Amino acid sequence: MGMKHTTGSNKLDPTLLTGNSPFRDNLLIAMPGLQGDAFFRSVVYLCAHSPAGAMGIVINQRLPEVRFRDLLGQLLLPSSEMKVDPVVHFGGPVESGRGFVLHSTDFMREDTVCINNHIGITGTIDILRAISEGTGPRKSIFALGYAGWGPGQLDAEIQANSWLTVPADDELIFNTDLSGKWEKAMLKIGITPAALSFEAGHA
Repeated sequence: MGMKHTTGSNKLDPTLLTGNSPFRDNLLIAMPGLQGDAFFRSVVYLCAHSPAGAMGIVINQRLPEVRFRDLLGQLLLPSSEMKVDPVVHFGGPVESGRGFVLHSTDFMREDTVCINNHIGITGTIDILRAISEGTGPRKSIFALGYAGWGPGQLDAEIQANSWLTVPADDELIFNTDLSGKWEKAMLKIGITPAALSFEAGHA
């Protein structure tokens, strides 16, 4: 059930974010069999899915060794006036040095891609500056890296029961209780993690 191909070096194709699919704007919930994998107990918000591939952001893992303040310094942005110090999330193993912000659409820039009417994704320095100054979006997740799949790969993994899918909602995406997101996502579709673990062991 491993998904090592997901950690490949495929670059994010901007055209992915303009496609439409029934899986786009859904949450992927990693099945318990992914022990030892980078996606163990992960919840991934699927930003894009098309015949060309898929792209998502892990929303329930943090990078404890990375501080937002330090990143501002690396980007030559001032931190002395910093009013907000957000958690830096592990967005996925692809392009781990690249930053993405999932956010509410009360904040929009020219390069912001709207995933739906109330969630967008922006990958420029401007939004980091705005977040640090307290003028950014009302809700946001800042992540380094993303989860990427090549053509047909995610479809095959879903068919192989590596992932469960559930409609996304803002409360779950932007909830700051990272440790509880996987269980809450499971309960959203009426599955208790304990029962799922038992069933997975007898698959």
